[in-house]
Amino acid sequence: MANSGNGGVFDLGELRNLIDELGSVSGEEREALLSEMAGESDPCDCEDCESEVLSFPPVELAPEAELADAVLSVPLVRDARRLAAWTGSREVTEEGHLTPGDARAASGELGLTLDRLRLVWVVAVNGGLVRVTRAGAVPGPGLPPDLMNFWDGVVMDVLDRTEEGLTGSAVADEHLTEMLATIYATSDGITYAGLVEGMLQAHEIGCEARAHEMRRLREVLPGELDAALDLLGYCGLFERAADSVRLTPLGVWAVRQDLLREGHDAPLLSEIAGFAELSAAELVDAMLSGEAPSSAPALWAERRVPEDAARELIKVAASGTPGQRGVIGTVLAEMGPEAEPALREALAEPAMWRHAAVWLAVRDLDAPVLTEEDGTWLAVDTLATLLHIPDVPEAMGEFEALEPGEELLRLVDDISRGGHPDAIAVLELLGAHHPDATVAKAARKAAMKARSR
Repeated sequence: MANSGNGGVFDLGELRNLIDELGSVSGEEREALLSEMAGESDPCDCEDCESEVLSFPPVELAPEAELADAVLSVPLVRDARRLAAWTGSREVTEEGHLTPGDARAASGELGLTLDRLRLVWVVAVNGGLVRVTRAGAVPGPGLPPDLMNFWDGVVMDVLDRTEEGLTGSAVADEHLTEMLATIYATSDGITYAGLVEGMLQAHEIGCEARAHEMRRLREVLPGELDAALDLLGYCGLFERAADSVRLTPLGVWAVRQDLLREGHDAPLLSEIAGFAELSAAELVDAMLSGEAPSSAPALWAERRVPEDAARELIKVAASGTPGQRGVIGTVLAEMGPEAEPALREALAEPAMWRHAAVWLAVRDLDAPVLTEEDGTWLAVDTLATLLHIPDVPEAMGEFEALEPGEELLRLVDDISRGGHPDAIAVLELLGAHHPDATVAKAARKAAMKARSR
């Protein structure tokens, strides 16, 4: 583990991430997560297993009846119905598409480009407006009673087209899912310039684009993205203002459905509003038990003056367990400089002053310099969080955050001589479950020495 730069404090980022993940899932999910970290799962290269579970801000959906009515007004849906009526019964190609001659005729009569016509045809067929048989295309059963399920299918058809070239922009197609998620997370929308810059950054980092390619994209992407947004507006997902873009109510509904399918945390405001009414202690207990979703703390903090929210949390942490301090630390870490007065007050709390000093230091604010002993105390306090999370299996397996090495061996020795009340329990945890035999043996030996003192 690397030093953080504030005296002798270890970089506890990986440990805090571990604590945060373990504290925000159910017992069953927590066991699976620990098994995964322990390397107990069969190796798998599928994308689903490699994807990271993300947490999104809560949203409010428009009433379902209002959304269902809006489906019929989406230009793509209107054109799919028009194309179905135009098609009637006629021959199709072996691939189930309109013949070239019919496609040109439909394009001219309906006022659709051939590219757009192909998308409309897919929606019409998959949505049941047109039925393709061996004999050709015939009228389908039409719109189903459940228009929202129909709309979900329409959006899936749209997103599935990205691999074939949906928008005319390879970059927009490549990062469309990220773009939708980004705009979903910003309820007020995002500026057009900000969206362009975000797409460029995503492409540069995610695709390891070279400098010459990035120079070219900076010139062409604004125009490509403009055309892509027009298409996505036609599909009912986006609405544009003078210099910004946001999801339509139908877009919010559809993107949320897709996020949920991918296993992400995308709650409704009504589902987590109750957590905002909890006291700080109640919120922390709900986080530790896994009852509170990972999006609940942010909503809780938003409903309070930042300084007051931080003060409430610090009061619980100052007299609480390492488990409580661990989850509180993840909430405080997301707070801005408005919380500084409360963190400065925490410098007077024996169990919190080191945490407060780190919070201040990482924001380049004046803070006490911590010693090596203080760093060891913080490492123990962070690891001890695992002792206070319910339903954690006894056999925890490997801790990826604790890589073996001389630094960890020194930490084990320092823990045995430190003054943290949970030092022995943490050493026993490492002794029982660390995968490196040298580290585990050193931890058991250090625990014996600490008990004899």
